[in-house]
Amino acid sequence: MIEIQKMKSYLEERLSTKRYKHSLGVADEAVRLAKKYGADEEKAYIAGLVHDCAKEINPVTAIELLESKYGEKVDAVARSAPKLLHGPLGAYIARSEFEIYDEEILGAIRYHTTAKADMDILTKIIYIADYVEPNRDFDGVEALRKAAYENIDEAIITGIDYTISELLEAGRVFHPDTVYARNHLILQRQG
Repeated sequence: MIEIQKMKSYLEERLSTKRYKHSLGVADEAVRLAKKYGADEEKAYIAGLVHDCAKEINPVTAIELLESKYGEKVDAVARSAPKLLHGPLGAYIARSEFEIYDEEILGAIRYHTTAKADMDILTKIIYIADYVEPNRDFDGVEALRKAAYENIDEAIITGIDYTISELLEAGRVFHPDTVYARNHLILQRQG
């Protein structure tokens, strides 16, 4: 049985106040989006709450945990963009620390940063909730919040475009899963 209070205590002890508040905001936003799109509200809350459980683990430790403890090879893109590590690592921590075995929840946690092709509705919800939760403040967030409730796929494309633009401007890499996600949604749009 998944214990929400245990998760909250774990997160409160290991995350900064700002990151913990963000996690609560994503959980609440995910529930609102789940209501809108007919997804499981409990799963949305849990995935939203836990999505950043590995966010503040330093990159060297994250790589060591992923490779040594969990047997997952960390690719060159993730090594050069360490913020990508917390999605996959978070899914492993959710399983080991919180006994979350639901693959839909684990997938939403794993892909909340990169997205991926052919996402299920829960993964889409956590991806966009992470962008638009009430504590977020960046140019365009209000339009993205509105879009999230009109057409989640279009909102995700907009979010991905925003991320890719920032990464291109900074001369940084972006994960292939992000490209696959964008292409899949655009091809779906085209029918």
